[in-house]
Amino acid sequence: MTADAPKRSGKQPAAKARASFPRAARLLKHSDFDRVYKQGRRHFSPHMTVFYLRQEDALPERNARVGFTVGRVLGGAVERNRIKRRLREAVRLRRSVLQGACSVDLVINPKKSVLTEKFSVVLEEVGRALDAIARKLMEKSDGERELKK
Repeated sequence: MTADAPKRSGKQPAAKARASFPRAARLLKHSDFDRVYKQGRRHFSPHMTVFYLRQEDALPERNARVGFTVGRVLGGAVERNRIKRRLREAVRLRRSVLQGACSVDLVINPKKSVLTEKFSVVLEEVGRALDAIARKLMEKSDGERELKK
């Protein structure tokens, strides 16, 4: 560390800590990704495909979990990581849309255009996709409640 470099503490500011993307909100296991791909449904949009599957064994306090698959076809490591960072931020800003819906696992499979598109467009598209998925899940859960009556 040089003399003119800013000193950083191990603690994050309160605003940054609240705005993070917690580990509990991420899909991490290969088996979870595989289950969403094989058993889930798909939502298509111009810059990405979103696979989603309702969590059957979900606890009441558990919310949506999100994973990203960015293959080598989309570019080198720098490009792939940039795509993931952009998508992660868009999901972080828009995932409140899923709060009212039941617990769901999502896997976002982007297209290369996510890298060059304006962030506002990516943000809007992620918001529309999450909104459409939440609506579909709410309709499905309402239909199941009607059948149980």
